[in-house]
Amino acid sequence: MSETPTKVVLAEDSVLLRDGIVRLLTSAGFEVAAACPDGETFLAAVEEHRPDLVVVDVRMPPTFTSEGIVAALKVRDSHPDTAVMVLSQYVEEQYATELVASKSKGVGYLLKDRVADTSDFIAALRDVAGGGTVLDPDVVTQLLTRARHADPLAALTPRERDVLDLMAQGRTNSAIAKELFVSHGAVEKHVTSIFTKLDLPPADGDHRRVLAVLRWLDQED
Repeated sequence: MSETPTKVVLAEDSVLLRDGIVRLLTSAGFEVAAACPDGETFLAAVEEHRPDLVVVDVRMPPTFTSEGIVAALKVRDSHPDTAVMVLSQYVEEQYATELVASKSKGVGYLLKDRVADTSDFIAALRDVAGGGTVLDPDVVTQLLTRARHADPLAALTPRERDVLDLMAQGRTNSAIAKELFVSHGAVEKHVTSIFTKLDLPPADGDHRRVLAVLRWLDQED
């Protein structure tokens, strides 16, 4: 008894590339339920066909910015069991990070220009459809670089890091002032600056101090 073919919905605005991928997938035994030119028809096709795997370009009509990968995130949210392969010329760092972080299984991100062998591409699709993770090395590098640059702790001055370290030890502002030989007012300014740089607005109330300490301890692990 033969296995049920993997059902795929494709989103690619280039007619030639879309038809080429459809032919490739069909010849490899996939069932291409729909091949869509934009994000809107893609999402409608996903709802209609409930595919096992979607293959999505990043930049699609009408603005050719991030419609494709935003649509992929919507699929991840509404159909978490559907595997997602992003195939693009570009690394959309913000959304790519969100896509990978949303669920580490059944996700892939490949760059079109770096797909040198169609058999490797098919193998990557089967891997992702089976719950694996396939990321182009260039994508990994850019996401790691973004993560380092996005680290709010990196924006703290040496003195602010000292203050936050003492906060993590349970010291009060007065105790911190004595330890660092500065005024109580100076410590308050440092603490306020720490909250600002860690994006902890006043609405978080007294919990801001706890949240700041948790972020500090997280980097220490």
